[in-house]
Amino acid sequence: MDTLTHGLFGYTLYRVVNKENMPKKKKQALFFTALVGSQIPDIDVAANLTEVGRIMEQMWHRGLTHSIFLVPVWALIIYGLSYLIFKQKDRFLFFVGLFAVFWHDTIDLFNAWGTGYFEPFSSVRISIGTIPIIDFVFWAIFLIGFLFHYYNKTIPSHVVYRAIAIGMLLHFAIQTTQGLIIEQQAKEHYAQTELTASFVPWTFQVVGKNNERIDIYQKTLFTEAKPIKTLYSKEDANLTPLFQKNPQAKVLYEWSPFVAIIDNKHKLGIIDPRFYRNGEFFLAEYIDKK
Repeated sequence: MDTLTHGLFGYTLYRVVNKENMPKKKKQALFFTALVGSQIPDIDVAANLTEVGRIMEQMWHRGLTHSIFLVPVWALIIYGLSYLIFKQKDRFLFFVGLFAVFWHDTIDLFNAWGTGYFEPFSSVRISIGTIPIIDFVFWAIFLIGFLFHYYNKTIPSHVVYRAIAIGMLLHFAIQTTQGLIIEQQAKEHYAQTELTASFVPWTFQVVGKNNERIDIYQKTLFTEAKPIKTLYSKEDANLTPLFQKNPQAKVLYEWSPFVAIIDNKHKLGIIDPRFYRNGEFFLAEYIDKK
């Protein structure tokens, strides 16, 4: 998910707690824990500051820092910082941090970029693809609840934000269930399938591959498939020159569930067919042939 959405999740987590009799320092520590926990796995973006980091960006971002095995480590770090800053030693803060980090790592599994959820024991990127990288429905649910509370103070804030959290979970469940059904339907026709959620709710882009043929189409659970593009992958192409001259291509090849190989008289390259928008593939690496 994007930084703003993760922040909304963290803020909602903070607000669902009943803080009526909570000391000011503990409230501050809780706010700090929920917000930092909701963001800290994305600290790996700092790797992009180096040349190696730019080459390995896809493998590093959402890699080890998003591992399920690091969740308690991040929670302990946040808990320690909370104690140093706010002098609070309540175990409840640790569990809030634990949940915030766990939710960040887990929700990122559900969009097409995926995460290295089981690193360092597995380098496989898990990508379910049922939630878009920016989900405006999450924003809308939060905004509606926020405005309701702003103009109606008769209901305690933690009750309103619990309703917001329930609304977000319901949207996540409904959206994901529909996506999984659509992908299961696609598996009946293709050897390999991948799913990418559209920004439009309940709408998905499906990529299906049989041998060299790759079909991309749009689908909802309630409408027929709408073909978008068909391409053919040159599966027998020699990719060694591509990997030697363009190290990012090798990273993309290892990171993607499957790729389309382009090999013609002008260029040699690979494309991740999941990322097709407005007539272009925006995740691709090439070299020019001379």
